Amino acid sequence: MANKGSEIMIPDETVMDKIYLIRDKKVMLDRDLAQLYNVETKVLKQAVRRNIDRFPDDFMFELSNEEFTNLRSQIVTSRWGGARYVPMAFTEQGVAMLSSVLNSKKAIHVNIQIMRVFTRMREMLADTLSLKLDIEEIKKKLKNQDKNIELVFNYLDELIEKKENPEPRKHIGFKHSGK
Repeated sequence: MANKGSEIMIPDETVMDKIYLIRDKKVMLDRDLAQLYNVETKVLKQAVRRNIDRFPDDFMFELSNEEFTNLRSQIVTSRWGGARYVPMAFTEQGVAMLSSVLNSKKAIHVNIQIMRVFTRMREMLADTLSLKLDIEEIKKKLKNQDKNIELVFNYLDELIEKKENPEPRKHIGFKHSGK
């Protein structure tokens, strides 16, 4: 059993800030993971390339030059300046696989923390989706209420108009002569 005191804790916000949406997938980049694992990026990449069979396309992919350029323009920091190679992007499953490739206690502990952050993000997304569905349902009900209220006001307008401009009523029954 691992000693809880020996675990390295990285703030969840730090991990969340390193998760990007690329190709409609939540991914982490090799250099960010290397920084979290406290290894050089080239060491991480070498370990992945030595075990490339563990990283199918749905676990890891290399960014295209266009994706890398777009990402660099979104993240305005100097650390992207001298990059010679496009980064590798790891999905949640790819990050989990990294712990088997990088055999260090730090990698294992950091991976556990990253997996927990991914799980929390999924839960928050599910909660958000549920709220959005509830809001849409309320909007539909309000639209129906608006239509119903408009219908009531139309009927009221018709009644008011009939009261203000009554049609002469035809008398029914016997007519009396003036005598």
